[in-house]
Amino acid sequence: MTATPPDAPVIETRDLRKEFVVRVRAGRFRRAKRVVGAVDGIDLTVRRGEMVGYIGPNGAGKSTTLKMLTGVLSPSSGRVRVCGLAPVAQRTRLALRIGVVFGQRSQLWWDLPLRDSFDLLRHVYRVPAAEHAARLRRCRAELDLDGFLDVPVRQLSLGQRMRGELTAALLHGPEVLFLDEPTIGLDVVSRQAVRGFLAELGAAGDTTLVLTTHDLADIERLCRRLVVIDHGRVVHDGSIEALHTRYGSRRQVVADLDEPLAEPPVLPGAPLLRTEADGRRLVFACESATASDVVAGLARVAALRDIAIVEPDIEEVVARLYRTPTPVDSGAVQECSITSTAKVPGASAS
Repeated sequence: MTATPPDAPVIETRDLRKEFVVRVRAGRFRRAKRVVGAVDGIDLTVRRGEMVGYIGPNGAGKSTTLKMLTGVLSPSSGRVRVCGLAPVAQRTRLALRIGVVFGQRSQLWWDLPLRDSFDLLRHVYRVPAAEHAARLRRCRAELDLDGFLDVPVRQLSLGQRMRGELTAALLHGPEVLFLDEPTIGLDVVSRQAVRGFLAELGAAGDTTLVLTTHDLADIERLCRRLVVIDHGRVVHDGSIEALHTRYGSRRQVVADLDEPLAEPPVLPGAPLLRTEADGRRLVFACESATASDVVAGLARVAALRDIAIVEPDIEEVVARLYRTPTPVDSGAVQECSITSTAKVPGASAS
């Protein structure tokens, strides 16, 4: 199995599009065709070792994109390469070089003990016994698998099964790991175990991770790069910090005073957001000023009892991003071969 050259992209898409033809009622006895644009011209480049959060609202095109990257769906147009391979045309070869974990689907044998599923996957992927044993040993230790290795998969809890799914996806040493909602429905302990394992995996730099999730805590703790899509288009590609800056999210300084001031201080670059506790608590937003500037300015005019710096909430930022209007092509429904590109309520494009 040939690895992707270090200087080559592991994932590359250019003007990637996916459309579905659906039939909608256009009268009492007639139905018309409509073309639903699920993915609308995505350009994406991901290099080896990156941990990328790929998020968007329901119906934005996240899962559709992952299915095209893994060879499950054929693109309507555009170019896509994963590990230098065309996912659909070279799907068998690609399967040896990627791992996939879907939160709602299993690659384990339902009636077999977990240990037997792992052994079968070694033969499916033709992994040398020594390599398989070494990877399994690491996963057993870091994901705490030993307590349920001999339990049939159908009897595992959701958290145990997800740890098994992660192990199954990694036993053949994939270059890219695609994760679709890997922590959905997990209890706190299992969620922390999965996050910790993925963080260590990403820190090693050998495996590229692409993570889609509605749990933004996963993104904050695991991914330095965030790609946000809406209506099938990329609306942000960059760091979480850049997202905060772009959409006006600001760090806040919360100051508790010994005594309220007659007049709230005016601090350059840090507007006062609100006053609480009868004037004994002041909340400032750090715009052009840093948190240390705000604290120093307050210390000159007031006796400080306590200071807290509140980091911006990514969920609020992303919600604000989704509320920003995104132009979407639309048109009237036409009969037969005349089509329009528009979102259809109820059509699945996530």
